[in-house]
Amino acid sequence: MKDYAIESALPSRHLIGDYLVLAKPGIVSLVLMSTLTGLCIGSRGLPDLWITLLVMTGVGLATAGSAILNNYVDRDIDRIMERTRSRAMAVEAFSPRNTVITGSLLVIFSVLFLLTSVNSLTAILTGSAAFGYIVLYTIILKRRSSFANQVGGIAGALPPLIGYVAVTQRIDLTAVLLFAIAAIWQQPHALSIALKYRDQYEAAGIPVVPVAKGVSSTKKRISVYTALLLVVSITPFISGTAGLIYLIVAITAGIYYLGLAVKFMRSKRDCDMFLFFYSILYIVMIFSAMILDMV
Repeated sequence: MKDYAIESALPSRHLIGDYLVLAKPGIVSLVLMSTLTGLCIGSRGLPDLWITLLVMTGVGLATAGSAILNNYVDRDIDRIMERTRSRAMAVEAFSPRNTVITGSLLVIFSVLFLLTSVNSLTAILTGSAAFGYIVLYTIILKRRSSFANQVGGIAGALPPLIGYVAVTQRIDLTAVLLFAIAAIWQQPHALSIALKYRDQYEAAGIPVVPVAKGVSSTKKRISVYTALLLVVSITPFISGTAGLIYLIVAITAGIYYLGLAVKFMRSKRDCDMFLFFYSILYIVMIFSAMILDMV
């Protein structure tokens, strides 16, 4: 039997810290920020502190569990890719059995926690996000199809919807618009980072769009998605969900984003990390503007 030295040698307090790293705290933080956006929009201002703590706890645990299971499933390809080869599962720091048990328990507990402390719709959406990310994206599609990011993007777009539903207990037009903006935004955001690590994905046999369709096709898709995002981002104003402040920010930030994408498409560069980092700033700006319009 293989000896997983870190698990056997470290005291429990250090072991917990290493499992926290395995849970990808950066991703957890981004998901919680998106969830908080939905909570604020659903509350039309600052949400109730107690419901916020409950939702953030449940979603945080579900995200951490999903990340741990993702590390387990991807441990073989993580050893191949330079940017991931130092991850704990890639270097066999933890036993696969303990990792699977820990990740699964976190996801199951989080769904049950949200079911009993918040509402059933919030629990269902959280469970769906975890299932979409772990099973549909990581296990089934990631190694087989260039469409994996579209499915993964759906799971990644659910946190704002989860936060909104936790407060309103319904899926209405505002909820659909929040989800649509987040889902479309996921695509150019993910494609930008896929371009940067295209060679590593190819070496690992992962058919991301830049590998399966080529760099030129990927750059065109980024432009198409950013154009679609500009159009969809205006709909909250048209529907009355958001006001003039939001409209100005959405149009200004969206036109600039599209301009960057078109400029990149016409260039000879294979990667543009400024476009990637701007995508993060963009989603923060328009969601912040939507919240400000409601305060």
